[in-house]
Amino acid sequence: MAHPSLSHFSSFLLILLLFALPLGQQTAAGHGLSIKEATIDDLQLAFKHNKLTSRQLVQFYLGLISRLNPFLKGVIEVNPDALYLADKTDYERKTKAPSVSLSKLHGIPILVKDNIATKDKLNTTAGSYALLGSVVPRDAGVVTKLRKAGAIILGKASLSEWSYWRSGDAPSGWSGRGGQGVNPYNFKVTTSGSSSGSAISAAANLAAVTLGTETGVNFKSIQLELSGGHQTNNWPYKSSRVVPISPRQDTASHCLLWGVGLNRPIARTVSDAAYVLDVIAGIDSNDLATVRHRGTFPREAMHNFSDLMDLEIQTFEQHFNTLRKRGAVLVDNLEIAHFDEIYNASSEFIALTAEFKIYLNTYLKNLVASPVRSLADVIAFNNKNSKLVSK
Repeated sequence: MAHPSLSHFSSFLLILLLFALPLGQQTAAGHGLSIKEATIDDLQLAFKHNKLTSRQLVQFYLGLISRLNPFLKGVIEVNPDALYLADKTDYERKTKAPSVSLSKLHGIPILVKDNIATKDKLNTTAGSYALLGSVVPRDAGVVTKLRKAGAIILGKASLSEWSYWRSGDAPSGWSGRGGQGVNPYNFKVTTSGSSSGSAISAAANLAAVTLGTETGVNFKSIQLELSGGHQTNNWPYKSSRVVPISPRQDTASHCLLWGVGLNRPIARTVSDAAYVLDVIAGIDSNDLATVRHRGTFPREAMHNFSDLMDLEIQTFEQHFNTLRKRGAVLVDNLEIAHFDEIYNASSEFIALTAEFKIYLNTYLKNLVASPVRSLADVIAFNNKNSKLVSK
């Protein structure tokens, strides 16, 4: 067992490594702009006044990933075309702005969880070696929207393998391909949640914002990584081409950095998360769930599923008032028929386990190319490559 003083000293050194970057590595060349902890508004203002380029921003994040990720393991893979995409957005900004209004996400690097499909040089593996080299037929719906808005897909964030559906005994934040993720604020505290890598990366400034996914309404990663969280009903964030557990519940995660998340953003500020939400929310023509549903914000969910302190409740009330002023419809005292039966954890587990096999088989069969075509193939791969998949 390590001596306590040595353990504390090691943690101190790691904290310095994480947060005490040399000034020259935190600022845009020659302009004194602090990139670390910069918001999307800060970055867009720097773009506008020629104090920063997307190439410089991508280079900053790639440098930080190279330096910190061997320990934190928040990123499973970086996009080899990231700098090319950055140059493309720099050119668009130079030739189109200000005559054309560009999205708030234009030129902003984003990491997406490794179960969200990207039709590019990046793999989509859900953290499993079994899917390494597989080819998806198209981008996930949220990725299509991000690209259209001019966002730069910087790479893939790590995750709990198969979105924490490989085994209940596996450590949270671990995958065979990505290794064990580490909480950047407290190295001894679990990362928790399946979107652990997205939260780690947001918390450690490895990207401007990140995207996670959610199946079972999980805020743990965000809270433990000190990111912030935003949770609504599923429909606005649903997305086709996500490695599935249950398409009825799988969504892309939208979370903030002070606390991690369906397909929704994980960011360091509420405004940053909102900018991503503006882009990814809405209809995905390849996902009937978004076509059929028109959602409302179930206010009571915040109270029922959170052990809130008085100050937190006051903060929620302030945000609820803001939502009302902006035209949102908040449903008070929402009644759900047979709620106790629906919320029975064992029933949900049975349903998800059954659906996982059905929908994963469908997902694998529809890949353009894949080493595995069924859940049985995945299990056989793991058994045959036990040393590789459990390292």
